[in-house]
Amino acid sequence: MNDCLFFGYNQSPKLIENEPEKITKPIPFKFENENENENENENEKQIKQISSGFFATIFLFKNGKAIEYLNKNDLKQNPSKIQIEENIQKVTVGSRNEAILTKEGNVFAKGEDINPKNLKEFINISSLIEDKNDRIIQDIVSGENSIYLLTSNQNAYGFGSNEYVQLGFDSETLKKTEKPILMMKSVSKMFSGIASHHVFLLNSNQELFGCGYNQYSQLGLGKSKKKKESIN
Repeated sequence: MNDCLFFGYNQSPKLIENEPEKITKPIPFKFENENENENENENEKQIKQISSGFFATIFLFKNGKAIEYLNKNDLKQNPSKIQIEENIQKVTVGSRNEAILTKEGNVFAKGEDINPKNLKEFINISSLIEDKNDRIIQDIVSGENSIYLLTSNQNAYGFGSNEYVQLGFDSETLKKTEKPILMMKSVSKMFSGIASHHVFLLNSNQELFGCGYNQYSQLGLGKSKKKKESIN
């Protein structure tokens, strides 16, 4: 397995055993039972991507398998370790949500604003897109409590909370959505952050659009502008 180094906050979840809450110098991260399958193809144990939020961390390997480390209620304990869906091409973790993108273009997600009835269950949110011809997803990113989907037709959808206009619609009439809602067409890339209430969309003409929270000038508009901006 290729080396994975860890540093920073080590509490929620506590990924490294017997280490302080704050790790100032990178130290090797060791997976539990790392040498359990010594005969496994070494190429299938390489890390492809890591996505981490306040309450969970997901490691994605090049063989399409992923391991989730989920925070327990007792922060003094080590997190629970769960192997999730196989055949994955990307994972994304927000502050209050998680999503995985399969190689077939399906997106499974869970979280407070995704599936409040069962916070531990992944549901297929790409299947909730109304246009059946737009359900193959090529990219995903997470905000604090929203998830963004980019389809193979280059259409951007938002799902989850819209409290800070992070889905591009007036929050007075749309607080949150229970299915992906079309935000913008002809999108080539999306950008957001795990604790962000805003998103940037780059269209096919290389024009950059932003929407959401702007209290700290995240959208580049200056503090004198509105705190919440929609795409339009």
